[in-house]
Amino acid sequence: MTENTQPPLSLSALKAGDREEFARFVNAYSAPIYRLALKMTADPAEAEDVLQNTFLKALQNIASFEERSALSTWLYRIAANEALMTLRRRKPQISLDEEPEEDSAAPLPTQFSDWCCLPESEFASTETRQQLEKAIQQLPHTLKVVFLLRDIEGLSIKETSEALGLAETAVKTRLLRARLRLREQLSSYFGERLREVS
Repeated sequence: MTENTQPPLSLSALKAGDREEFARFVNAYSAPIYRLALKMTADPAEAEDVLQNTFLKALQNIASFEERSALSTWLYRIAANEALMTLRRRKPQISLDEEPEEDSAAPLPTQFSDWCCLPESEFASTETRQQLEKAIQQLPHTLKVVFLLRDIEGLSIKETSEALGLAETAVKTRLLRARLRLREQLSSYFGERLREVS
């Protein structure tokens, strides 16, 4: 079996305006950028707009990309900002720059169920995935975007920090809060499932 391996993207070709290279760039990153946009906006039409605007802005600004971060990190930053601008049109007070006062002062969650005894198939079920999606959507936007980039898209703490323009300590704090909130929100669901399989 032969592997269909593509050569790495050429930044110099992208900066020179090579259309074929830009098409490869779009093809390589469309799926993760759309996924991030959809999870942030929870609206397929808005996610499509974010996707298109992200690549439009990337095309307009690629020549001035300074290579202080990876190309993918730079693209995620554009996408996160585009998604936040979309959300701000719904709620003008949304910001990524600082923790909302009520969030930073909120006590850490304490109600957890022990999920160790649930069968592995339980975690892969459609219903469980839907519960997780619902819990992610209920996160404050400042926590949600950090969780999505780090735990869903697999960016490192450093990459997430660079993509969002946040200090690494802020990323770690928000990630911890996001994980704890998700665990608390899912505890009642998994507690019920555990009772059903016991």
